[in-house]
Amino acid sequence: MTFFNGNNPKRRRTSFAITTLLLFSIGSLMLLPSGYVIERPGAVFNVMGEIDSEPVISSTDTEIFESETRLDITTVSLLGNRESNPGWFQVLVAWLDPNQVVLPLDEVYPPNLSTEQVRAESSAQMEVSQQDAIAAALGELGYTFDRELYVASVIADTPASKKLVAADFVLQVDSVPVATYEELRAAVQASEGREVILKVSRDGKELDVPITPELKDDSYYLGAMVGYTYDFPVEINLQLGDVGGPSGGLIFSLGIIDSLTPGSMASNTHIAGTGTISANGEVGPIGGIGLKMIAARNAGATLFLAPEGNCSEVIGQIPEGLSVVIVENLDSALAAIAEFEDSGTVPEISCAP
Repeated sequence: MTFFNGNNPKRRRTSFAITTLLLFSIGSLMLLPSGYVIERPGAVFNVMGEIDSEPVISSTDTEIFESETRLDITTVSLLGNRESNPGWFQVLVAWLDPNQVVLPLDEVYPPNLSTEQVRAESSAQMEVSQQDAIAAALGELGYTFDRELYVASVIADTPASKKLVAADFVLQVDSVPVATYEELRAAVQASEGREVILKVSRDGKELDVPITPELKDDSYYLGAMVGYTYDFPVEINLQLGDVGGPSGGLIFSLGIIDSLTPGSMASNTHIAGTGTISANGEVGPIGGIGLKMIAARNAGATLFLAPEGNCSEVIGQIPEGLSVVIVENLDSALAAIAEFEDSGTVPEISCAP
């Protein structure tokens, strides 16, 4: 008869080695790149304050008034990029955390663009957004000015690559004058993929540039970031460090209006928000609205301005203690702030069908 001794040292060593190997293997797999990125609530920036000891809003030829109102641009923090994305353990933790969002890598960093190209495009979007924000604010204050359509940046390996260059002024498409982004986009879509001739002004000379638009996500595109260059009657300077993207447009416009107007827009109310803005004051939707509301609440904001285009995403995600109002343009944002300052309440959110 054979007796098995469960306390056999040799068996214990073998079992320990197998367990260690198994745990090491699982740990190694959990640290492997996942193919995802993680979004979290990011920093907030008060446009009525300073960044690196420099005012966010300044001017050399018009008076800037101090204000007690705080106006925060909200951001989303992104963990991971195409060169280095989170391991599976980090992704698993993020999936279980309602304050984090896990997204496929290709959704944030298109396969045809490097991380540096994505960052360059984001910087160009911020530059265009700031100019549009100044235009919207000055227009609201009664200033008049001229504008021209220009190329802010060109994305590599797209139809516009090596044909258009940054600072080209766009004049015509197939001999038809275009003065707005909407007119340019309509002309590109009408091409249905055939070659078009863009007349541009480059270094004072007019050039005819042939480009064949490509189809992407059910629409045709050139691969160039286009914006406006303005001849403003007053100089307004905006700076926000390394923050990119166009979503700060609405808050920038409100900050400029407050800065150029004596007194405070809303006494000492702490306001945050997000949304793109066009030169005529229309507010556009952005990504990460839920995380931005969390960032605003964490920073102490009491009122949050959200774009009408994000209305359905706002419902059910509003953090406790934060009042949220839906705005469609600069005028409705100003009216919402005035109503909140007067009554301390906001209307119930109702999204258009």
